[in-house]
Amino acid sequence: MLTTLNTSYTDTRAADLAWTLGREPLPALATLDLELAGAQLQLRLLGASHQVLLEEEQGRCSETVACIAGSSAPLPVGVAERVGDWEYEFAAHVEVLSPRSFAGRAQELLALVSDHPHGLAGVFPGSPHAFTAMLARRHEGQVQWRTWHAYPQDGQLVATRTRVGVGVPSAQLSPSGV
Repeated sequence: MLTTLNTSYTDTRAADLAWTLGREPLPALATLDLELAGAQLQLRLLGASHQVLLEEEQGRCSETVACIAGSSAPLPVGVAERVGDWEYEFAAHVEVLSPRSFAGRAQELLALVSDHPHGLAGVFPGSPHAFTAMLARRHEGQVQWRTWHAYPQDGQLVATRTRVGVGVPSAQLSPSGV
């Protein structure tokens, strides 16, 4: 699903993103509710990036990656934590692209996510390449999601990948690629 976000595009940077686990739901500009083989997942586009809410028989998990006022913790390259009975793993990568490469990559990602039944993308008014996109799936008993946060003014694309489940294989977690 592709939507235009009803908010003004502010000149944030990839370096302003912070990661938090366990945060309460924040006001969302767009949401997508999914059921993935017994897991209830809500993808949420925020004015300042994304939040994912996961609820399953084993418990709940909330991930927020956003530009949050007062947060001084930078976006981590990787995190591995125990969340109740689950193993949670997160990875992030910042890619710097030329303006031409950035435009092509933005179009490719928006097409991939907007046509996917488990995808949500929001474009910020004022720049067709300023967006946040999210894609989720259930694979081998784990709930997984990927996100992309685009900052065209700096040519930066932040990609994240998250896996939540019992026995997450950490060697397979990598934020790069589609």
